Amino acid sequence: MTSPDPARLDVLAPNFKRRFSGVTSTVLRLVPLQAREIAIASCGPRLPDDLPQIRMRQLLSMSRSGPSGARVWHARRNTEMLAGLALKVLLRKRLKLLFTSAAQRRHTPYTRWLIRQMDAVIATSARSASWLEREAEVIHHGIDTTSFAPPADRDALRRDLGLDPGAVIVGCFGRVRAQKGTDLFVEAMLRVLPDRPAVHAIIMGGVTTDQERFATDLEARIAASGLGDRLRILPDDTGFSIAPWFQALDLYVAPQRWEGFGLTPLEAMACEVPVVATRVGAFEELVSDAETGVLVDPEDLSGLVAGIERYLDDADRRKAHGAAARARALDKFRIEDEAAAITAIYRRLLA
Repeated sequence: MTSPDPARLDVLAPNFKRRFSGVTSTVLRLVPLQAREIAIASCGPRLPDDLPQIRMRQLLSMSRSGPSGARVWHARRNTEMLAGLALKVLLRKRLKLLFTSAAQRRHTPYTRWLIRQMDAVIATSARSASWLEREAEVIHHGIDTTSFAPPADRDALRRDLGLDPGAVIVGCFGRVRAQKGTDLFVEAMLRVLPDRPAVHAIIMGGVTTDQERFATDLEARIAASGLGDRLRILPDDTGFSIAPWFQALDLYVAPQRWEGFGLTPLEAMACEVPVVATRVGAFEELVSDAETGVLVDPEDLSGLVAGIERYLDDADRRKAHGAAARARALDKFRIEDEAAAITAIYRRLLA
């Protein structure tokens, strides 16, 4: 385990959730990059050994002040905001409290109270910022545009993944649940596939216990359609090596009913894949409608189908919008830029 000396740390970025989540992914991606520029570590259960981190008990015993005087405590969940407050108020640790909000709804009174205690707030999108009752700086999530990039040999990659090199492949990734609109994707594909024998569709994502019935019903719907050889629900990639699956696609669909931010359209765009997405989360800020993809209203199945068909029936459009999508990801959504923008806030708070 990478264990820096707590006394030398300027920033703590806790991750208190045991189950892997989008917030966890953010911490795991950002902290190693930020550690090149500032003394930062995470803390929490089940963190990978190569992540700079200190043990939870060291939060209690660490010196009250850091090398620069105060330290920054960067929370992304209510539990982490509360822990930072407890360390500051009860244990007299000199902390500057920072919170990142991705939620796009009115916060509960408890959460609003916690947010008021923060020294600064980041919103991951303009829509998230609009729900906050205080000033926030908008910093979009970024992605690793080196890992998420067009493949050198897509046909060979597809063969390695067990996919048809000659097919037109549409993907929908993320947890299999109603929130993610997995059922909408299935219904759209059941309308699209019969008249397009060269098109295949793949769904990949984890299924939590409470969503097993939902996933089983989808599998039954696909089996009854007779399209199971071209519309498949694949097991989640537990190796977290999802980039090759995006690289194998011709089109990505994000049919969410609601979303906090949503990284998958960006990951597809960086792989030179156009996107059909609903107007939820940060998707309207990520996807440039009619340039890098198509935006439709949530729950609009007919609009979703029309957007998908527009790309499946026009290879030149797929190619042009895919190239534009890659360029947009490189220009506006690199993880290095996200890390630098957040680190600049750390430095302001430390100053």
